[in-house]
Formats: sequence, C-alpha cells, structure tokens
Amino acid sequence: MGGHEPNDCNNMKMMRDLSKVVLVSLGVAIVGSATNVLSAVAFVGVGNGNTDTFTPSVTNINVGDQVVWQWNSPSVTTKHSSTSGIVGVPNGLWGSLTNLMPYTFTNTFNSAGSFRYYCGIHFSSLFNMTGAVVVATANLPPSVAITNPLSGAVFAAPANVTIQASASGNGGTVTNVQFLVDANILTNKAAAPYFAITNNLAAGSHTLAAVASDNGNLKNTNTITITVVTPVTVLLSAPQRLSSANFRFSYAANPGLVYVVQRSTNLVSANWTALLTNTAVSSPVNFTDQNATISPDFYRVGLMPNP
Repeated sequence: MGGHEPNDCNNMKMMRDLSKVVLVSLGVAIVGSATNVLSAVAFVGVGNGNTDTFTPSVTNINVGDQVVWQWNSPSVTTKHSSTSGIVGVPNGLWGSLTNLMPYTFTNTFNSAGSFRYYCGIHFSSLFNMTGAVVVATANLPPSVAITNPLSGAVFAAPANVTIQASASGNGGTVTNVQFLVDANILTNKAAAPYFAITNNLAAGSHTLAAVASDNGNLKNTNTITITVVTPVTVLLSAPQRLSSANFRFSYAANPGLVYVVQRSTNLVSANWTALLTNTAVSSPVNFTDQNATISPDFYRVGLMPNP
C-alpha cells in the first residue's frame, strides 16, 4: 500500500508523454506541444525492402521543415545515397554520400521550390531511383495595422474617433476586419475601406483593436492605446510687452490637444486672424507674438475639434 507497481510507473510515464503530439501520416511526422507546433519532419524510406526506391518518391513540406532519409535496405552490401540534382548531375544543395543500412540523413529546406534528388548508385534508367521534395510557402496570418489614429493620441471628451485600418492577406484573402474598443466589438467590415467610428468615448485610457481574418480562418490583431481627457477651461494670463514688436502671454491647456491662437484689432468676428495652431505639450503654454505692432491688439485661444 502506498507504493507504485512497475506498471503504474510506466502508465504515469505514458501519461506524461501524451503532453506531446506526434502525428505520422503519409511519411510526415509533426512533433510539438498540443498548442504550439515546433517543427515538421518528413521521413523518406531509402531502399525499402529489396527495392531500389525512395518512399515516398515525392515529399511535400513547408518552408523551414526537415526531410529525414532512413536507409531501410536489408542487404548488407547495397549502398544508397540522397544527392540533390537530376539523374547523376549533383547541384550541391545536399548530399549524403553512399551508405549502408542503418543510416539516416537530414536536410532542412529554408526556401520554397521543387527540389529533385537521386541515389548516386541507382539513378540510371535501369533503376530510376529518384525523388523530389516540393517545398511550399506556409500560409501566414493576414497583415493588419491601425493607420488612424496614432497610438498615444489624445482627444477631448466626449470623443467620436474615426478608426482606420489597412489589411492584406499573406497567402490568403482578407474576409473581415473587426474593430473593438476596450474589448467591446464596435463593428465588422467585410471589405475595404476598413474603418469604424467610436461613440462618445468618455475621459480615460482606451484600447482600440483591429482583427483581420482570412479565408483560411487565420487571424491577426493590431492594438493601440489612446487617451481621452476632459478639456480644461482656456484661460489667458501673464500678459507681458517684451519689446515694441513682441508681446507674450500664457494660456491653460491639456497636453496633447490642439489649440489655435488668433488676433484681432477690433473684436469683430470677421477680423480674427489665426497666428498659430499647435499641439500643447505642457500647461500653461507660453505664446509670443513677434509682430505685435498694431495698437490695440486683441487675442483669443480656442480648442480645436477632435480630428
């Protein structure tokens, strides 16, 4: 009581081993964890039984996968090789040299294409011991990027923000772009242009996301963060005549918001002239009019609407 029988230990080891997934089908083995495939390996038999063949003769893999050739000929005198090239003409991509069973040779394929190979001894028409590896580019998730607004942008509350995104397929076709605000679905767009408009965002930090899906059910997400602030009352203060042409004053502002400084000579609305439009980086903001030569001059500062 309280101990483990040998069979119990074996069963426990088998349970631990089940945390890895090994799938072997048509000569292809994929080894990795249940949630993250680490690599793919294709196995090719060399000289199976008493036949001078590669089994399978055509192997299909993706870029980055490996092919392992396994010598299976039972003869103690028959040698084989896996040599890249066409019927006796090597191209130098790989070569195992000639070997007897038991032996294995591995090559990693890092580019797409069709790669032919042969046995250095049995490539003639009498044996025709040749094969091919077809390497395809694996489908990648679609590309997606929020192009407007910029991450870190600041808006005045309540904010109706136009979100724009670009999306393209990487081997597939984009079928939908979903927009989210703070993990809440805003809308879905099945075709370009991909955009959405938020609804009166309150003051605070907000996360905007665009999720692109393609016809292969692959997805990709781009996320940015924006800030919405409650605008402060714009107050002008600290007026100072620096010279006959220079006049300075300060105004309260929200860093990140855009303000326009205007000047008039008679307070008539049609006569207001914009002197500067800028994004506040601090508060208060100091402004100097270097052409204040008319008397009197009147100044006002206004908060620009959200873009």
